[in-house]
Amino acid sequence: MKAIVFEQHGPPDVLKYMDVPQPAIKPNEVLVRVKACALNHLDLWVRQGLPGVSFPLPHIPGSDVAGEIAQIGSDVTTVKVGQKVVLAPGVSCGKCLACLSGLDNRCRYFTNLGYMIDGGCAEFVRVPEVNCLPYPENLSFEEAAAVPLVFQTAWHMLVSRAQLQPGEDVLILGASSGVGSAAIQIAKFFGARVITTAGTDEKLQKARQLGADHGINHKSQKIREEVRRITNKRGVDVVFEHVGTATWDESTASLAPSGRLVTCGATTGFDAKIDLRFLFSRQLSLLGSYMGTKSELHTVLKLVAAGRLKPIVDRVFPLAQAAAAHAYLESSSQFGKVVLRV
Repeated sequence: MKAIVFEQHGPPDVLKYMDVPQPAIKPNEVLVRVKACALNHLDLWVRQGLPGVSFPLPHIPGSDVAGEIAQIGSDVTTVKVGQKVVLAPGVSCGKCLACLSGLDNRCRYFTNLGYMIDGGCAEFVRVPEVNCLPYPENLSFEEAAAVPLVFQTAWHMLVSRAQLQPGEDVLILGASSGVGSAAIQIAKFFGARVITTAGTDEKLQKARQLGADHGINHKSQKIREEVRRITNKRGVDVVFEHVGTATWDESTASLAPSGRLVTCGATTGFDAKIDLRFLFSRQLSLLGSYMGTKSELHTVLKLVAAGRLKPIVDRVFPLAQAAAAHAYLESSSQFGKVVLRV
């Protein structure tokens, strides 16, 4: 099969479009013919290499997959050949207490497609049967591939971790990112007032079309000052943080008393600091969030199929142009998801 492979870490040009053996499946696995694979910042980090993390090389990236079942293992009973599916990106052991409790994102063996195992930037990918989820028939393959990782992550952050309530104020960093554009929609679905940030007025206008109530241009405005102005000096109940050190101080300063900050990433750096006196005197909560559960993704896909949530696709590249797609994503020019068509 054709696949995108890198044999060493580095810039986008380490990605090669080449022939590799088609994966062999186990009895509880399926082989999926990939129709589209969406990119995430995770793909950029895996390609570049992460300190202290040893990735198996050569490696096929790609976590977000939509396609059709091409082959099923002997123990598979819930899907059939030819069926359209969206894949849950998280792969876990399925046997530990966390998995049996439905908290598979807490499994000690949890990983993502395209992280420690080969992913979906290929004509075929093998996954456990339980990772095959119902396909939202109102979406193209490219749109369906743009759903899983970012909507699952945003749902887990806002609903499960931050416990967002109707009528609350929420600050969502990075409106143009996949997770940011998903979070805006989820927050509005729950009846929150959404303040969001972006680096251009054009991106802020697109964020308003998704439902954002207020926009802050972080290149020309100071986030904490605008938040205080919009909220009559109170601050927001929830900050949706995934940017890292570049926005950390602004994010914490934007919280109202008893506010909750939830974070899933550190795109601009991880060495964040906080004044503990500020933390305890204002009774703030700092919440970490990692991916989400398969049951949460099932819920998200129901809402997507009903048209209540909508994946935002910025641009589609052919699989062979994965290096160009990575470079485009790194440029931060996009609003929404960058997708590879297979």
